[in-house]
Amino acid sequence: MTGFSGKRLVIVQLSGGNDGLNTLIPFRNDEYYRLRPKLGIAADKVLRIGDEAGFNPALEGFRKLFDEGAMGIYNAVGYPNPDRSHFRSMDIWHTASNSDEYLNTGWIGRLLDANCPGSENAWYAMEVDDTLSLSLKGNYQSGFAVKDPQRLKTMMNDKFFDEISANQPVTEQSSELSFLYKTLARTTASADYIYEKSKIYNSARIYPQHELGNSLKQIAGLIGSGMESRIYYTSISGFDTHARQAEIQQRLFTVVGDSLYAFTQDLKERNEFNNTVILVFSEFGRRVKQNASNGTDHGTANNVYLIGGDLKKKGILNTMANLTSLDDGDLIHQLDFRNIYAGLLDNVIAYDHVKVLGRKFESTLI
Repeated sequence: MTGFSGKRLVIVQLSGGNDGLNTLIPFRNDEYYRLRPKLGIAADKVLRIGDEAGFNPALEGFRKLFDEGAMGIYNAVGYPNPDRSHFRSMDIWHTASNSDEYLNTGWIGRLLDANCPGSENAWYAMEVDDTLSLSLKGNYQSGFAVKDPQRLKTMMNDKFFDEISANQPVTEQSSELSFLYKTLARTTASADYIYEKSKIYNSARIYPQHELGNSLKQIAGLIGSGMESRIYYTSISGFDTHARQAEIQQRLFTVVGDSLYAFTQDLKERNEFNNTVILVFSEFGRRVKQNASNGTDHGTANNVYLIGGDLKKKGILNTMANLTSLDDGDLIHQLDFRNIYAGLLDNVIAYDHVKVLGRKFESTLI
């Protein structure tokens, strides 16, 4: 890995509010089975990682990573006065705001605004998608979204853009147009750079035939090519499991677990796993008690997973969520998610988290 010091951060967002209690299952907790008589995962099916907890049977990839010492798990992660709206809660996670505070910049976008080393390159923070998440949007600089490098290159090199530039000379009075042209030029240069990098290394490893698998394979290829991005962002949707949760989670977890395991093996083959930390999160968890449709409704606190080859802390990193002390049927958060962001900024990106998050948090050791 060249071009920067520190490590690389890969973020995987589970959109829709993943049910954490059926992800990491407290199989010795009688209250879990009392509140989920049909939805609870039977103890003999759990992929055990200790005396108290184990993974959903579809998460064999997670169990392998845990057994290899490449995963750290925080339980009951959330924030004070939680919001159960998908959009609002995701905004809170994206901006690192308080629940009663509305920000229009993301926590990674503010990192870019702070002119951290290397952020002058548009590809410093890159999202594998056609649109950019709020997390990566700053006031002055933002991350770069690209799903198909070849298609983007073709579009940005179209003669249409050349004709616009030739026919619309920039004057001192056209500052907005000047900004547009500068942005266009920066985007075109970035599209060329990313496309050229995307051709260098093509992984031979088999990933699940799914959008997440394709995205992680693309990220692995860019990392293998020597791409100097510090942050990669991708997501998988479908976790809003109000009904038929067992069936839906089975399908999604197979994709998530197998895709991330293939990705980590790819990184190992390129000697990049020790230089990488992967964050897996969802905007909130689900209610502790199952509903009448064999699903769960919007809840609050949830698990956060950290994956990497050189984690300073690994295993289950705090106590399991308390199922007997609830807030109107919801889990009470033990750990503020911004403590984890602080740890990622301080220990992975190597940049003072206070300058990004706006105040000091107890930084977790990553």
